[in-house]
Amino acid sequence: MNRICVRACAKINLTLDIVGAGGGFHAIDSLAVTVSLADRVCVRRRRDERIVVRMRGVGSEDIPPQQNNAVRAARAFAARFHTGGAEITIVKRIPVGAGLGGSSADAAGVLRAMAGLYGIGDAAALKTIADELGSDTGYLLTGGLARLTGRGEQVQALAQPLPLYVLLLIPAGGVSTAACYAAYDDMGAVCTPCTQRVCAALAAGETAAAAAAMQNALTMPAMRLNGDVEKALRQLRAFPSLGAGMTGSGSACFALFATRAQCLRARRRVAGAWRALCVRTTERVALPGETKHEAGARVRRGEKRRKHGRTHHR
Repeated sequence: MNRICVRACAKINLTLDIVGAGGGFHAIDSLAVTVSLADRVCVRRRRDERIVVRMRGVGSEDIPPQQNNAVRAARAFAARFHTGGAEITIVKRIPVGAGLGGSSADAAGVLRAMAGLYGIGDAAALKTIADELGSDTGYLLTGGLARLTGRGEQVQALAQPLPLYVLLLIPAGGVSTAACYAAYDDMGAVCTPCTQRVCAALAAGETAAAAAAMQNALTMPAMRLNGDVEKALRQLRAFPSLGAGMTGSGSACFALFATRAQCLRARRRVAGAWRALCVRTTERVALPGETKHEAGARVRRGEKRRKHGRTHHR
């Protein structure tokens, strides 16, 4: 095999609690899920040791080479596993600076693609590399529904009750993650933690109650930094959806629907006023070398820990 392509899915944070801070980081407790909006990552072997990354598509011109997580991921993989070089092409569809995890998704996609290309099945080593690249990268190696704690690097896979359809509104301007957390600290914003309550409702099969309880502690700071976040949320909350919120540190906002028809109907109502996308939630994917049985076992172990209350916060 000389070439392999993978989908690098975006994520949305259904909840985001800030439960502490220290060492320059904020500790979070978040319920996240991947969605069908995805970048395409293709990796081809090279005969030399060079790593070459080419990007095109949405926002690719706004990513400085020195901040390109895909390049860092490829170099870290080659150094860890002593592989040859790689020619990497990324077609971007995930908006930049929207809280959808596009940069982390690309890095995770590069790691999965290179692992498949070079026959590497060491899931633990891939997770270690991913965690060094960014808080969401380890989670986005596999995606699906998961509870994220610590800086987001502690991933507890959860069984997904059913697919939901997601209307995404993408404001024209993004929100800087660093600036949003700084504004959170400056505002002294306090949001009652909701992730445990939402997880319990999902475990009980109460999807509507779970969606109605969703909150994101960074919403108010993001609204201060980008007024379109408040406008997008107001628009989404006017729809008869299961629930609405903001993902990550913004600026993208979302509403959840039980059916695709409902999602498309809502999108038609905002056509022309917003960049609006109708996507669906996606399930966890297996890592190279991991069978479907093993991937399912990881989710079941996460469910067992959640039911017995053995979740860890930092």
